[in-house]
Amino acid sequence: MLLLVGQDVRGDFSAQFKKAADQHPDITFAKLNLAENPIAAERFQALNGHTWLIALYQGEELVRRKKPWGTDVPLAVELLKSKLKSNEVVGETTPIQSIKENSKVDTTPVIVTDETFQKEVIDYELPVLVDFWAEWCGPCRMVAPILDKLAAEYAGKVRIAKVNVDENPGLSQYFKIMSIPTIMMFKSRSIVFSQPGAFPEPAFRELLDKLIELEIPEQPAEAVNEPED
Repeated sequence: MLLLVGQDVRGDFSAQFKKAADQHPDITFAKLNLAENPIAAERFQALNGHTWLIALYQGEELVRRKKPWGTDVPLAVELLKSKLKSNEVVGETTPIQSIKENSKVDTTPVIVTDETFQKEVIDYELPVLVDFWAEWCGPCRMVAPILDKLAAEYAGKVRIAKVNVDENPGLSQYFKIMSIPTIMMFKSRSIVFSQPGAFPEPAFRELLDKLIELEIPEQPAEAVNEPED
């Protein structure tokens, strides 16, 4: 697990990071100062001087959190432990491994922008759950670790994407986002769910399971355009 230290270490995060390092000797915990390691900052795209928590397993990012909270550490540990356990059985191929042979599988939420929404959500081959959020939103921070966890568990079945409403006003206006977090789900180029609120983990699981099972006719390609002035 890698901690890239910038200007904004929050609350009890440092104590939680040290505690986890002491409790889990089977996981490597590394801490780098971004100001002193510009190559690492560029390698991990840790820009703008923020602090980042990144959980890596054999080069694969399981968790990437900007300005992390102490509660993000147990989540990262849980996902790493799950990966370690799933690979203890030598020679066994998991469903995710089979999919990876043919295409890229997202095991973390995908950051989507005004420019990439059409490709990464509307035209994407899998169903997509989109979280419209903002840095300053408290309920959004409660939802974030849940979606990080579910992105790994549902990899290859559902893509989980995130849209920062402050940085992407075009999408916010187009979908009339009035409250955050707002959760939207897309399948076969159709919006099948849209509701504001910070749902608990069981509710998200129920939504994702229903999204996978839902059968709707394939819709013709239609671009999402920003609203005209």
